[in-house]
Amino acid sequence: MLLCLRIENFALVDQLELEFGAGLNVLTGETGAGKSIILDAIDAALGGKVSSRLIRTGTSRAMVEATFTSNSAFAAWLSEQEIDSIDDNSVVISREITATSGNIRSRSRVNGVLVNRQLMTGLRDRLVEITAQGQTVQVGQSAQVRDWLDLYGGEKLMQQRQVVTTAFTAYQIAHQQTEKRRTSERERLQQFDLLTYQVQELGTANLCEPDELEQLEQEQQRLNHVVELQQMSYKVYQALYQNDNETLTVGDLLADSEVVLNDMVEYDSQLQSLLDLVRDAQTAVVEVARQINAYGEALESDPQRLEEAEERIRELKQICRKYGPTLTEAIAYYQRIQSELAELNDSEQSIESLEQQEKVCLEKLTQVSGQLTELRRTAAAALELRLLNELKPLAMEKVKFKVQIVLTLPTAVGADKITFMFSPNPGEPLQPLTEIASGGEMSRFLLALKSCFSLADSAGTMVFDEIDVGVSGRVAQAIAEKLHQLSQHQQVLCVTHQPLVAAMGDCHFRVDKQTINNKGNDEVRTVVRVTSLDNITTRRDELAQLAGGKSANEAIAFAESLLLQAANHRRGVGEWG
Repeated sequence: MLLCLRIENFALVDQLELEFGAGLNVLTGETGAGKSIILDAIDAALGGKVSSRLIRTGTSRAMVEATFTSNSAFAAWLSEQEIDSIDDNSVVISREITATSGNIRSRSRVNGVLVNRQLMTGLRDRLVEITAQGQTVQVGQSAQVRDWLDLYGGEKLMQQRQVVTTAFTAYQIAHQQTEKRRTSERERLQQFDLLTYQVQELGTANLCEPDELEQLEQEQQRLNHVVELQQMSYKVYQALYQNDNETLTVGDLLADSEVVLNDMVEYDSQLQSLLDLVRDAQTAVVEVARQINAYGEALESDPQRLEEAEERIRELKQICRKYGPTLTEAIAYYQRIQSELAELNDSEQSIESLEQQEKVCLEKLTQVSGQLTELRRTAAAALELRLLNELKPLAMEKVKFKVQIVLTLPTAVGADKITFMFSPNPGEPLQPLTEIASGGEMSRFLLALKSCFSLADSAGTMVFDEIDVGVSGRVAQAIAEKLHQLSQHQQVLCVTHQPLVAAMGDCHFRVDKQTINNKGNDEVRTVVRVTSLDNITTRRDELAQLAGGKSANEAIAFAESLLLQAANHRRGVGEWG
């Protein structure tokens, strides 16, 4: 329930604070007095569209704050959003709108916590529902009509709708997998052929050792320089151990040194370690000489092996250019594509199996959608009877109404296109409501529709914006009674021009425009003022003003009669008229 509305610098409002009550709250005033501004402020507070025209001329900031009562369900929602509750069990929703350099910015808060627009949209549906005569567009939208019907159908229908949503999601996934498989088949085959070729090429290359290329390049160098290596190894052998020039070798010099040190040790045993080193060196030189001599003698030219090595080097370098750049990386790539090729060859589902899975999902979706359609047909029949009963008191006893359900392709919300069909006069065929209903008929239809949903609707406050425009006195009386009936279950706010409707209000507010002088200068400004008509005299005078077309005394008497009859009706005593 909306408890309080505070407005600053919004349209023609400079400062305004309104406190609403339970039951039926009516707002009256002359045409153009600014009644719609109050509803625009509620809409803006709950995340509606805003523009620069909503900021009062001469200011750069507007603010709207709406305070609602909370309940256990709403408290749980606040907890889910990690928003603290207020001690007095209320919810304060505010929106600040600023204009800077031609740009409009706004910030919304719930209990002081900044929230985004998406969150505000979900919050709005829980708190307020605004119904206006211009709501014809919504009535003509199959999606909106479907949602209304589903809401009327109750929990069982809504649960089945969720089943359909789940089945549709499963079907979508299966369909997307099938389409992806179809569209990727050519790419898959191309990839399969490519990987097959690469695996064959790399397999034929017999890649085993990551350092094979380095080893081959070393072998190539050795085979290309056999003569030089033989000559150099013989030269080393001669220097170390034996030569033909009768010059001393390293071995000879070490032997001489050993003899001298051996004599020295006889006089000084401390030199024994040096003697051991010389002996070790002599042994090492002899071993080196032996091995280098054996190496040189073993060297021989092998043109065939050289050709094989060079061919293998060319092969490996080509592999590295294509799959490397190093042989290690080429081997890793070979191992990876073997797995990929196996996956392409063995793990891929066939198109046939995917198509079968898609078919099963579609059959399931069709089945549960059909069940949802049957539940909707049942709900539609009940709504038709209920709505016709709600329309009868609104001077629409002879209208015909039908919920038309036409099967369509399955979607996440079923396989039904739903249209409200209407015939206002006996003998006339049913036609879409939006194409045939007059403004007054649409007003009464919307009111009757909301009456059908009054117990199922989750919104705590219903707002009706001039839905009684252009209706006769008898119809206005029926609308007043219907609004009162609705207000027994929910708080109702109603902007009206009808004295019959205004008289039924539990709380009555008069909206008018006034001109004021700004302090400190002679500038005249227009402001909207709202007065709470909380005593019988002010309400009587306002009703008399609304009645118009009568003498002052007649208007006053008429207004007093309306207030008395409304009071009796609310108490269940007597009838109108």
